[in-house]
Amino acid sequence: MTETKQMTAAEAVRNIRSGDRVYIGTSSSFAYELLDALYDRKDELEDITLLCAMSISPCRMFDTDWPADIPAGHKGNPFIFDTFFLGAGERKAHRKHNMAFAFTSFHLSQIDLWMREVGRPDISFLQVSRPDDDGNFSFSSAGICDHKYVVEETKRDVFLESNTGSPYVFGQDNLINADHPKVSGIVYTDKNAPELLPDEIDDISKQISEIVVKEVPDGATLQLGLGKMSTAIGYDLKQKNDLGIFSELFSQPMMMLMKNGNVNNSRKGFMDGKSVFSFSAGTQEMYDFMDRNPEIYGAPFPFVNDARNIAKNRSMISINSAMAVDLYGQVAADAIGYSQQSAVGGQLDFVKGAQWSEGGKSIIALSSSFMKHGKRQSKISLQFAPGTPVTTPRSEVQYVATEYGCVNLKVLNMADRVRAMISLAHPDFRDQLTQEAKDAGLI
Repeated sequence: MTETKQMTAAEAVRNIRSGDRVYIGTSSSFAYELLDALYDRKDELEDITLLCAMSISPCRMFDTDWPADIPAGHKGNPFIFDTFFLGAGERKAHRKHNMAFAFTSFHLSQIDLWMREVGRPDISFLQVSRPDDDGNFSFSSAGICDHKYVVEETKRDVFLESNTGSPYVFGQDNLINADHPKVSGIVYTDKNAPELLPDEIDDISKQISEIVVKEVPDGATLQLGLGKMSTAIGYDLKQKNDLGIFSELFSQPMMMLMKNGNVNNSRKGFMDGKSVFSFSAGTQEMYDFMDRNPEIYGAPFPFVNDARNIAKNRSMISINSAMAVDLYGQVAADAIGYSQQSAVGGQLDFVKGAQWSEGGKSIIALSSSFMKHGKRQSKISLQFAPGTPVTTPRSEVQYVATEYGCVNLKVLNMADRVRAMISLAHPDFRDQLTQEAKDAGLI
């Protein structure tokens, strides 16, 4: 059946009509060959909603400076973006003049609800692996996170983009067959999966990593996010033994820990022997490592990000980053003010699940300050900028770490929490924060 459904990307996108909602990818599962072919029809179509999240590679859809004299959604500028998580491309789209953009705040554990109630695709592009002998394509490096629900909710046609560099990943709900009734076409390419190079690690990230790694015992099960902080911590964990992985993201440092023998998944107590993940973003070396690796197990977000499943792992250590934390310990990790940067994602899912785990911990790690226009700014403040949404509420936050220490806020009353947060701030701001807290009656 694969031969009868084979077609070019240009042939596939001829099935798209004005007014369609088109799913195009999540993270490293974007179907760029099909996406480029759709872009070439920009002067023929109107009102095309592109459903996507966490893009990591450049493409014309995101990079074009659309004509200012053509309203968004009209021929010549037909594309409207709709997402549950802003990556590099979505941030560009969000900020560009004359580009229509929609964002809905959802936990990653609720991706099935988003796809059913918000996404509602008419057409879907799925990046997949090469087929196996039975005609099954793996949803590959990132598609496992949501492709099951994409297929279920797609009203008309699903088109597969089968790339040579996209790994065949084992797991749960990880396959689609060429004979599936919704699969209307298969496009074969010699492309690699979209790559994300590791972040360069700065001195502050190294200092924070040294503090956080002390909180991770041998035998812990890990969840790490993206960014230089998580990268630094991941590489520093090579001093630990018998680690496990149960994480929405599989990353470059996790591959290193597996290759180095630090991760063997022997003491998790749930899905032992498997590094469990939902999506991945890294280099082709990492994707090649994942290909048909029996120790790698992919599963959809509603399974991996279910706090009840997270809690089944022993010594579950969840490490997430933040853009800012206030003196109560409230975390802002997806937006500052009215400017959306990313999304809630899976932070709260893992914050809760890790604390329910036997011996588990949730850690929010961030640098205490940053430089802007040559002036130091504090990431710890009395209150957030107006409009800033709270990603993780104070009632859920446990450990907070900066380069000045790591404190368990969970067991502290409000006054002691405020004092602890001030101790984690950059020294340049501690006196000011102390006075502000006194003026507000917090201490």
